Amino acid sequence: MTVLGPFGLLLLAFAVPALSVPPPATVPAYNITRNDNLAVYWGQDGSGKQQDLSAYCQDSAIDNVIIAFLDVFRGQGGQPEINLANTCSASGNAVFGGTSLADCSFMAPQIEACQKNGKIVTLSLGGADSKVGFSSDSQAQSFADQIWNSFLGGSGAPRPFGGAVLDGVDLDIEQGSPSGYAAFVKQIRARAKGAKKQFFVTAAPQCPFPDANIGDALNAAPFDAVYVQFYNNFCGLDQPKEYNFATWDHWAKTVSANKDIKVYIGAPASKDAAGMGYVDVGTLANYAKHAQKTWSSFGGVMLWEASLAVANNNFHKTIKTSLSAGAPPRPSIAPTPAGTDTAEPAWVTIPTRVGGPIIIPLH
Repeated sequence: MTVLGPFGLLLLAFAVPALSVPPPATVPAYNITRNDNLAVYWGQDGSGKQQDLSAYCQDSAIDNVIIAFLDVFRGQGGQPEINLANTCSASGNAVFGGTSLADCSFMAPQIEACQKNGKIVTLSLGGADSKVGFSSDSQAQSFADQIWNSFLGGSGAPRPFGGAVLDGVDLDIEQGSPSGYAAFVKQIRARAKGAKKQFFVTAAPQCPFPDANIGDALNAAPFDAVYVQFYNNFCGLDQPKEYNFATWDHWAKTVSANKDIKVYIGAPASKDAAGMGYVDVGTLANYAKHAQKTWSSFGGVMLWEASLAVANNNFHKTIKTSLSAGAPPRPSIAPTPAGTDTAEPAWVTIPTRVGGPIIIPLH
């Protein structure tokens, strides 16, 4: 029970134990409903200087890290394949017996550290040089079960990231048949129903509308967000007269299976990140500011990719500053101590009008 005292100061009707040590520093909690999120792809070492995942997850500018890529759906032994460039791949790491699926379990602590820092970590399926696609909806559903058991909330399959449970999947489908992806997404949703944590499903369509590879699935199945690639296309950020975010906003509100879907401006993080479409950070900031004011579906900015953003004078930090300036402050959570039941926060921060916040341990 709580009551308000003089001047609107929150009074607590229960005893608060004295803290002998300072509570953990609070960190922003990921919230997909906001319009100032920054998502970055990581894994392809575009700069030639890619660091471990941990390095990027210590960066407060980043809200969502998308690991790229699971680029083969059905490889040796019926298992998918992962290629994370200089970090983990079948050519440089151990594989699960009878497969070409790399054992990247050494990354589990890195992924979990990201999540404790208030970020989500998802896995992107596809990529420009991928071997993907389904011959039927039933095959897509079976693959969804395989992904669920290997990377998300399931079990009974090889776990390339060990005990780490990723926060969802992303579909960057640029090859193969467009069939089956709606069935895949719906099966992931069915598996996640009733789970203790939220799982996200996103896609990275090209800006020409509708996207040839994933457009049908976007209409038929509920995605949480789309990271529209406004580069390497005629409708890129470097072509302001052809830039078509308004089209994607209209689709989000009127056609998408999820009318609350968030649409991101996907942008190259440097001149080396794309063949065309790169704009300087000031121009990208203007695009983002306009989107925040104009389109309620706007969710933030996606950058390809993390190592190139760092190499380009920390491009990501500058655009994040601009995004944050156009949005209300983020509520914070305390990092969850190891072994804590993640169904509830370990600490809660209660704002007051004077004297700063009161932080109360719940366990």
